[in-house]
Order: sequence, then C-alpha cells, then structure tokens
Amino acid sequence: MISLTPVQSLLACCLVLVIGRVLTTRIGVLARYSIPDPIVGGLLFAVLAYLLSTWGGVSVSLETSIKPTLLLLFFGSIGLTANLKLLAKGGPRLIAFLLALIPFLVLQNAVGLGMAWLLDMHPLMGLLGGTITLVGGHGTGAAYATRFADFNNIQDVMALAMTSATLGLVLGGVVGGPVAEWIMRRHKLAGSLDHVPGDGHEAPDLMEHAPASTAGSYIVSLTAALVCLVVGGYLAALVEDAPVSLPNFLWCLATGVLIRNGGERLGLKLDDRATEIIGTISLSLFLGMTMMTLDLSSVARLAGPLALMLAVQTLACAVYAAWVVFRMLKRDYEAAIMSAAFCGFALGATATAIANMQALTRRHGPAPEAFIVVPVTGAFLVDILNVIVLTSLISLPFVGGM
Repeated sequence: MISLTPVQSLLACCLVLVIGRVLTTRIGVLARYSIPDPIVGGLLFAVLAYLLSTWGGVSVSLETSIKPTLLLLFFGSIGLTANLKLLAKGGPRLIAFLLALIPFLVLQNAVGLGMAWLLDMHPLMGLLGGTITLVGGHGTGAAYATRFADFNNIQDVMALAMTSATLGLVLGGVVGGPVAEWIMRRHKLAGSLDHVPGDGHEAPDLMEHAPASTAGSYIVSLTAALVCLVVGGYLAALVEDAPVSLPNFLWCLATGVLIRNGGERLGLKLDDRATEIIGTISLSLFLGMTMMTLDLSSVARLAGPLALMLAVQTLACAVYAAWVVFRMLKRDYEAAIMSAAFCGFALGATATAIANMQALTRRHGPAPEAFIVVPVTGAFLVDILNVIVLTSLISLPFVGGM
C-alpha cells in the first residue's frame, strides 16, 4: 500500500492535469470532442493504478479530503460570473431557446428514469444518465454522485457519473453537425460565406477590452468565492430539515449570483476572468482526483446498461433538436446552427456546443445570434434550470424515496 500525503496527492493530481493537457492537445480526437484534461489524465492514472494493483499487488491511496471544498468553489465561481445583464443581449431568440430547453430537461430525465426501470436500476441512476451528467456535465454529475453515495448509499454511482458525462461529450460532438446538416438540406437553408474572419465563427469575448487580471483581482475573487462557501454552507444547514432538500452547491451558486449582481450597486466589482480561472482550477483538481480514484471494475460492470441508456438519450436529443428546437427558433439558418449547439450541450457541454457551431459556420457562413445565445445559456442559465428540475424530481417519493 502506497499512501500519499495531502501535498503528495495534490502534486500527483497536478501532474495528471499536465499530462492530460499534453494528450488533449496532441491527439486530434480528444481535442475534436473537447474531452477535459482531468478526464484524460485522471483516467490514465486510474488505469495504471488498476494494473499496478492487479498485477503488482500494490495499491495507491490518495488523500482527497479537499474534494468537497474544490467542488463548492467551482459552483460559487459559476454564480460569481453570472451577469444577468447579458440576458438582454440574446433578445427573443434567447427566450425561445430557453422555452425549448425547459421541457427537454424533463424529457431527458423521463427517458433516464424509464431506462433505469427497464434495466432494473435505482431511479436515481436514471437521473445520473439524464440531465445530471448530460446537461450538467462532470461538475454537476460529481456533485450529485457524491450526494447519492452519502445519503442514498448507491454503489458505483461516481463511476457511472464520470463515464456518462465523458461519453456525453463525445456523443454531443458527433450528433450536432449531422442534425444541422439534415435540417439545412431538408429546408433548403444556407448561410452567407461573405464574411470577415471572426464574425460569427467564435463566441464573442465579452471582456475583450477588460484590463489584465492582477494579483489583487484574484484575491478579491477568491475572497468572494470563499464567502459563497461559508454563506452557502450556513443556508444549507439552516434548511437541512426542510421537506425539499437542496444540494449544498446550489446555495453556493445562488450566493454567488447575489454577490455578482447585487454587489455592483455597492461598488463591488469582480474580475470575471480571475473568477473563471479560480473556478476552472477548482473543477480541474476535483475532477482529476475523482478520476484518479475511479474503480474501473465498477465502470466495466456498468458499461452495458450505460451504453444502452446513452444510445436512447442521443436519439431523443437528435429528434428533439430537429423537430422542436429548430421550429421554435424561427426555422432559419441561425436556428439550424443553434439546433446543432443544442445537441452539443444537451449531451455534452457548452464547449462542445460552440465547437459544433464553429465547424458549421466555417463551412456555411456566420451565425452571429447563435454565438450570443448559446454561450449565455450554457454559462449559467442551464445549470439553474437543471437544478430546479432535478430538485423537483428527486423530491418525488418514487424517485428519491426509493
């Protein structure tokens, strides 16, 4: 048994992130589908640790008690970057996109619950194969997996969450383009290739002219993130015995939103870039440690049921994007591009959605509205809506009470 100290464990995780970064930049398929660095590096570590334990009889133990704090820092940072003023930039198209998204959140979870019932799995496993990991991604998946393991005593839940979120990234990148191409052929849509580089090919940098971040701005952002943890933890404890239980990270996120949008009136200005970097580092370290400690034998046991569940979810997403999202978004070229983006973050992440749009606009022409609506929706609105839907479903006796 090799037991690493907290500092050694942190060093090992950082090395894993560096290796993951090297691999994702040099291996085309990993970059194409936006597979996160911690997932690649952490999975490689888990494989090596498994082989060392199986063939060498030596197991590696990490000190990971800092994981919950890292996760809460990530969600606090999301709240601190949720600028509600950006909602006005999307206009009617943003509202239509949200109206298309809300029923899909319910549909995706209904599909997950139905598949869990058919496969004789716990209903909460169906939610993990639904919006928790597909719309929510690795961060939300890890948060709920930890909760289900602690309070519902569900085995192998973290393995399912991480595997589902990772495969969702790949599926979201694979499906989005073909869906949009089919829509454009069916409805005879075309963009304009008369454009200058950058107009509609990439998400606009809303902080393009902001001054460079300083050490002081990082300290202020870190202080605000830690306030989110303290206040969020206090609020969570305050309503612990309420009829509807809300996860701790939601309180941290909500506190961040309040500080970000209410603090400006009091003269508090946060550097969004500094806050985003703090959140990114926190999530990367959390995911790295999570993947490094994965039980690969559990992943192997779940491979068959999970593959079937994700296949059905992918089909449902593609049909919904083509027949519902496109029709609700004015049935034009921009709507086709956003339908591809919808597949990206409905199965994977905002990065996957933007990658889908970039690939299509390079070929067919710019879609400027899409590059406003999708990043704003994916940045924080989808997380808030997702938590509301999930909290409602988990409170049902036949889902969370079993």
